[in-house]
Amino acid sequence: MLLQGKKTLIFGVANDKSIAWAIARAFHEQGAELAITYAGEALEKRVRPLAESVNAAVIIPCNVTSDDEIKGVFSELAKIWDGVDIIIHAVAFANKDELKGTIINTTREGFTTAMDISVYSFLGIMKEAMPMMQGRNAAALTLSYYGAVKVFPGYNVMGVAKAALEASVRYLAEALGPEGIRVNGISAGPIRTLAASGVGGFTQILNHVEAKAPLRRNITQEDVARSAVYLCSDLASGVCGEVHYVDGGYNVIGI
Repeated sequence: MLLQGKKTLIFGVANDKSIAWAIARAFHEQGAELAITYAGEALEKRVRPLAESVNAAVIIPCNVTSDDEIKGVFSELAKIWDGVDIIIHAVAFANKDELKGTIINTTREGFTTAMDISVYSFLGIMKEAMPMMQGRNAAALTLSYYGAVKVFPGYNVMGVAKAALEASVRYLAEALGPEGIRVNGISAGPIRTLAASGVGGFTQILNHVEAKAPLRRNITQEDVARSAVYLCSDLASGVCGEVHYVDGGYNVIGI
């Protein structure tokens, strides 16, 4: 029970294929207490039964583009919890039109949307979370992708957003480390999820990674979840500001 009693707030569960859901299940198995948010009424019918199956203490909507809704989540948590030990940020979005062609087709509106939801949301959440996490040997974890540092066809503005997110991990690590809050990221290999379905040529990417990664396979949601358990547990008590690759080793391959 590596996370026994750890109060964990998870953003980003969309359905049972979500990486965030695999993390929620793994954390539940390791003894964590969970609170789970969902992004609006359209997703509630999928997320609520999942959250109930792991005995989530709070199941609450949160539009991460709204500072008031983020504040509302922590206001609700403060009614039942004395603090928060772990934050999981598994939120990213770009309009599908922004993932067509090349990045030169990116619109100002599309760029702003991708950066707001995929990057600023992490900062906005941590700003509200900090008072409930101070002095608890707490941990925050976000999810990135190799498209942050290398060009992938069709990833476009999301690659730029993930690069900004990884920079945010480092800056938040420095800002929150003195408060006893570790901040890290996981750069996961390609996985079939709802978010991935919007990336053109995704099947080809999966096939290529499977053929070239040192492990000669694609990773699973559970692979990511197990690393998340480590990074948010006391086993990683000295790890802060890192982006940890869980991609079967694909990132080390040159040609």
